[in-house]
Amino acid sequence: MASKMVLQVHDELIFDVPESELPELVELVKNHMENALSLDVPLVVDIKAGPNWYETKLI
Repeated sequence: MASKMVLQVHDELIFDVPESELPELVELVKNHMENALSLDVPLVVDIKAGPNWYETKLI
């Protein structure tokens, strides 16, 4: 994949992603983050995308 993680801010991960890879990366990151640990409460991951940080929208 050409996608790259460019920044981590506490519990947020920022990726630079070609638009063609977005659906695959969303599935990959969401799955790995929500299933990183077995917990009694579910971990819920929200994913936003946009051309820049200011214009991101929940997907």
